[in-house]
Amino acid sequence: MKGDRVEIVIDAGGTPRTYEVIATKAGRRVEVATRRGLVEVSEVTRSGTAVRTARFMSSRILALVEHPADAPRPAGQRKSAA
Repeated sequence: MKGDRVEIVIDAGGTPRTYEVIATKAGRRVEVATRRGLVEVSEVTRSGTAVRTARFMSSRILALVEHPADAPRPAGQRKSAA
């Protein structure tokens, strides 16, 4: 869903680096896969074709945070101020 985002923080030999993979268009989503010591984060279309892919060694990852897109609100409702 447009707005899905995955934030990856890696150890870059002294200082942490942050990368983000974001679903940029309607109908796209972000998928995370772990394979043989690698973590692969991909932006995927509705048909399953990967548009962008980022690969990281799992031993270097400090944090991997998935931020789902806000659920669409029914017409006429506002975001609560809480």
